[in-house]
Amino acid sequence: MDKFVFPDFNNSNLNITSTLAEFLNCGNDKPTIKILKDELNKYYKNVIFICLDGLGMNPININLDDNSILKNNIVMELTSTFPSTTTNATTSLLTNKYPLEHGWFGWSMYFEKMNKNINIFPKTDSFDNKKIKITDSPLKRDEYYFDKANSDYKVYTIFPEYVEVKNKNNNHIFETTEGFFTTIREVLNKDSKKFIYAYYGEPDSTMHEYGVTSIEAHKLINELDNGIKRLYDEFDDTLFIITADHGQIDIEGYVDLYGDKKLMDMLVIYPYLDARAVAFKVKEGKLEEFKNYFNSKYNDDFILYESKELIDMGVFGPKGDMGYLLGDYIAIGTFTNKTAILTPVSHKFKGHHTSLTKEMMVPLILLKKER
Repeated sequence: MDKFVFPDFNNSNLNITSTLAEFLNCGNDKPTIKILKDELNKYYKNVIFICLDGLGMNPININLDDNSILKNNIVMELTSTFPSTTTNATTSLLTNKYPLEHGWFGWSMYFEKMNKNINIFPKTDSFDNKKIKITDSPLKRDEYYFDKANSDYKVYTIFPEYVEVKNKNNNHIFETTEGFFTTIREVLNKDSKKFIYAYYGEPDSTMHEYGVTSIEAHKLINELDNGIKRLYDEFDDTLFIITADHGQIDIEGYVDLYGDKKLMDMLVIYPYLDARAVAFKVKEGKLEEFKNYFNSKYNDDFILYESKELIDMGVFGPKGDMGYLLGDYIAIGTFTNKTAILTPVSHKFKGHHTSLTKEMMVPLILLKKER
């Protein structure tokens, strides 16, 4: 029987960030990764961290040959955070904080004072995807760790336009895959010791639309591999550190929780968090009834946990005080590879993530060319 992959906060993509934070003298209270730390201690002129959204181990194994530069240079397999979703993982990667510390757990979060579920990255109402003015937010945007760097490395960022940054003068915006690599090349050519944080929202978007095993995903992932290879061939005295926020799997069906009137009548508000890690805030006096009903109807496709149980297990990290945002129960998608319909506007993605199956595993890829 397949088993869930729970986060290992000694060997996770967050620990890449912890190692980089220590390297840049930003302060760090989390475990580091020895193989990465040893490489950083060689003090390359250029150190570039690249996060390719969604390019976890499952998409790599499906779409790249063994001799591809990315697959051939995987030095470790790491876990993502849970839920294995962009909002959660990238926030940890940017802030060097556990999910339980920062609270940006999923795409949709319940804002109790507004009595609404909010899609926290685009700032839209989860019920209809319309823009909404957020008041009394329980979430704050923590400082990015590299903004506190105390090092002789000058820090640059390469982000899509929608990523918020503090130091706009050293941030570079791009729009396309070609633009991503062109921008990296331009920054690497600057005359100084530099640390670069580069994030691209692909191949995640393409896999959502077409699936992990699609022709479209295969083409794009190989294009990303080729782009990285060209950069590696071009630049000496450079350490490339490459990972993903999470992986993806192909989706094999959909479970309409929103359409279940009996279930909905037991909830304070419709379900939230994400489609393979679903949070429920249950009406007073209905907790046991909800658990029994959910398990009797949906236990093949989702395993129901008390949110407190997952917190106590350390699934969101060993410390932090943001667990109150996780509701009463969390249903975790199983190996039937289905997603839940949470609202009238839920997307039926062909590829998705957020659970504790294959989407949890991500690579640590190191490409190094010494001077």
